[in-house]
Amino acid sequence: MRIDRFAKLVKVVKERGGNGPGGGRPWCLPLADRVLPVAVYYRTNLTMRQLAPLFGICAATVCRVIHRLRPLLALEAALRPVAGVDRLWIVDGTLIPVRDRTVGASSRNYRFSANVQVITDSDTHLVIASAWPAPGNKADAHIWRESGLTATAAGTTVIANSACLGTGLIVPHRKRAGRPLLRGQEEHNAEHRHVRARVEHTFARMKNWKILHDCRQKGDGLHHAVQAVATMHNLAMTR
Repeated sequence: MRIDRFAKLVKVVKERGGNGPGGGRPWCLPLADRVLPVAVYYRTNLTMRQLAPLFGICAATVCRVIHRLRPLLALEAALRPVAGVDRLWIVDGTLIPVRDRTVGASSRNYRFSANVQVITDSDTHLVIASAWPAPGNKADAHIWRESGLTATAAGTTVIANSACLGTGLIVPHRKRAGRPLLRGQEEHNAEHRHVRARVEHTFARMKNWKILHDCRQKGDGLHHAVQAVATMHNLAMTR
């Protein structure tokens, strides 16, 4: 993360109350010195005992800083589409390995994982919203219906892969036995794949943050991690 983007991140945390009262003694570290360990933690996925000597603080302080600031890195609420402007959003799910058995499940990636669905804008590649993690063995269509993202995407054109058939999203045409696709349908599927690949590119950039390779956080820690990584991804994509 470049210095100017880190400065934007510190500004976001400050505006959301990063310097506000949190109970107990006031922080001895300035806000920037507290945001930096959080960003490094999500980028490297080092343990808190490994991070502590890098910043000259104890592991308990690192833990308190992360738990205090991680909710302040959440995604901003998606703006409603402007009247007369047609926006195209893309939704897809990705499997994130987790340690918490109450969050994940044995999944098709042969890991104990959680499925996180993310909506991205096809033009800007910005992350619009992310759903709460669901067990990795659940179907994408089932997760979409229960995610709450349907309200966020109301009034917007959203495309998805064939796993979301029957959800009202725009999915590719299905090839059935003995019924080959028509030429127009094949062309539509090719265009659909071309556009939907953009969400995969977004996942690839987000997974540069190694916390999404093996999340050790419990409870809502994975949700906060995804939200924080999405926020930092959006800051990196905006000029």
